Amino acid sequence: MIDQDYVCQDYGDVKSWTKIRVKVPIRQLDALTAVMSMITNQLEIEDLSDIDYNTCYGSLIDEKILAADKSHGSVSVYLPAEQNAGETLSFLKDRIALDKLDASVEVSSVNEEDWATSWKQYYNTVKVTDRVVIVPAWEEYEPKDGEIAIRMDPGMAFGTGTHETTKLIFRLLEKYVKPGDRVLDVGTGTGILSICAVKLGAKACWAYDLDPMSVRVARENVEAGGLAGSIFVGQSDLLASVDRSAAPFDIICANIVADILIRMSGQLKGMYHPGTVLMCSGVIDERADDVTEAMRKAGFTLFDREEENGWCSLAFRPE
Repeated sequence: MIDQDYVCQDYGDVKSWTKIRVKVPIRQLDALTAVMSMITNQLEIEDLSDIDYNTCYGSLIDEKILAADKSHGSVSVYLPAEQNAGETLSFLKDRIALDKLDASVEVSSVNEEDWATSWKQYYNTVKVTDRVVIVPAWEEYEPKDGEIAIRMDPGMAFGTGTHETTKLIFRLLEKYVKPGDRVLDVGTGTGILSICAVKLGAKACWAYDLDPMSVRVARENVEAGGLAGSIFVGQSDLLASVDRSAAPFDIICANIVADILIRMSGQLKGMYHPGTVLMCSGVIDERADDVTEAMRKAGFTLFDREEENGWCSLAFRPE
């Protein structure tokens, strides 16, 4: 049964968004994520079932999270207020019925400023690899010897660095980025991978995203970090609008989802040289073979893989 509660609020001159949140039992969360990705690849996924409450980070977990329902998860998308949410809801109703999801749907309006700031209480400094530490822009942190601190303000974009998909590709960047490398970052989000690559020694990065909000946020993070001279941020649908004069790249990284990575595989020609390392993340274990096969057809061979909690990051080289 679908429960739809539409709430409309007037924020005057402040831009507002329609939030559509769909909740399902945890066993159906992957299926729901696949459905929601048909609407947009910019998803907000809530899954408390895999939190390790016995880790040293347990003290950072808010009590509301500790008391929350862990048998269900949810996926949310945000649509501009001027976009017709009715079409999306109609699509969801049909897909939920077709896929037999035990789903509830909530619809509400969100003030852009509230959306951009309300989550900050849950975003803390975290060490994501042996060397890389992600630090919220509003927190004080003094890096220890050998640490690379990356200050981030995700704002309205996606990519705080704490999800498995980002942590896994950080590990690959840490292994394979060399001083002087030229990096292509596809689906940059907050710009976090490009910033990490430069901190690890890359000479220059070209970071692209289809979402104009992500482009804006990535530029702000790059400028705030004093890296505007090393990182170019632009808008592109995957590789369609990439500056071809900057190619070939030494590193190509993309933290997206399997289906989009597969689509990207057909656009890689001319972007790499024999020593290029192609890094793909955002892949659930069950889709790793699909991505690997697509890259094989594009002329790449898998040579390294990082895994955690059902996610994997894959590293390829040209054959």
